[in-house]
Amino acid sequence: MWLGIALACLAAQLVMLGMLVAGGLSLRPFAAPPRPPERRWPSVTVVVAARDEAAGIEAAMRSLLALDYPALEILAVDDRSADATGSILDALAGRNPRLRVLHLRELPRGWLGKNHALALGAREAGGELILFTDADVEFAPDALRTAVAILEAEALDHLALGPRLRMPGLLLGACVAYFGRQFYVFLRPWRARVPGSPAHIGVGAFNLVRAAAYRACGGHERIALRPDDDVKLGKILKVAGFRQELRHAPDALAVTWYASVRELVRGLEKNVLAGLDYRGALGLAGLMALLFLEFLPWIALASGEPQARWPALCAILVPVLTLAAILREARASVLAALLAPAAALVFVYACARSILLTYARGGIVWRGTFYPLGELRRNEV
Repeated sequence: MWLGIALACLAAQLVMLGMLVAGGLSLRPFAAPPRPPERRWPSVTVVVAARDEAAGIEAAMRSLLALDYPALEILAVDDRSADATGSILDALAGRNPRLRVLHLRELPRGWLGKNHALALGAREAGGELILFTDADVEFAPDALRTAVAILEAEALDHLALGPRLRMPGLLLGACVAYFGRQFYVFLRPWRARVPGSPAHIGVGAFNLVRAAAYRACGGHERIALRPDDDVKLGKILKVAGFRQELRHAPDALAVTWYASVRELVRGLEKNVLAGLDYRGALGLAGLMALLFLEFLPWIALASGEPQARWPALCAILVPVLTLAAILREARASVLAALLAPAAALVFVYACARSILLTYARGGIVWRGTFYPLGELRRNEV
């Protein structure tokens, strides 16, 4: 019996590994293609939504202001911040004419705060291209120039970049790497560039879109109540027939996604059920299957059945080696991969907790506002 279980778990792990390897190899590098020197650079508006980001907003904005892009404006939208975010932005804008700050004091009904702030910034944007980014992302000086060169050379309408995720602590590193593995298996973002494929992608740290395409597909008004707004922006662009692609850019931009495992668990509260398109029962069933997949090989190994020993051990090692490769790519300690079983437990707990908590509350709480589940469900895309 245990031999069959160990072989089944090993086969499933190898299938996931194969998907990740094939997908990773198909992603093209983030490198600027040759560009004729006389070609004009399209104008770009960077839109940043910030709420209570005083701890990191100055470093992020200074990195944006240091971008070497020739035709750039930056719109920072202070979304009802209760800390010093607004005053920090105003002080920076006073010394940098490329930066303009918009202050929001109220949230209209039918909007998530961040989505409303991004929509307002997009309405004010004068650029031919719009870059949506988060308020804690730090950029290398040539990041935007390289991204625009790729977008133009490939005739893309939407380019999403995966940043380097800073991971303080081994357990957090393991958990973030494990989340990344499941995210990629679930979304298959390497197929986002394939016309006709349902695969799509969007990244909150870097969504660069043509302004005309953004407005043609309805923009953030279409996803006003989507907690997973970054990915769903990619979906509405893809469904509308626009061309998109994902590239990894760990040397071009970096962000501390969460500072601790507790923050990670709390941060996932708002968007797991939305990411499943509100199919909670299916999500819980998938999490249970994932739990069996990760831990049945340990039981098979402990069962003492000789024939099950090696396939069980291999089924345990495959996710460890997978996380090690992800951590290496992220410039993080590969030692964190040894915590793969703990990371699996945290992932299943965090996602199940998010789903059940959303049902128990009848909605989500985000940025101090409660949003009823029924209202969220109606924003289907």
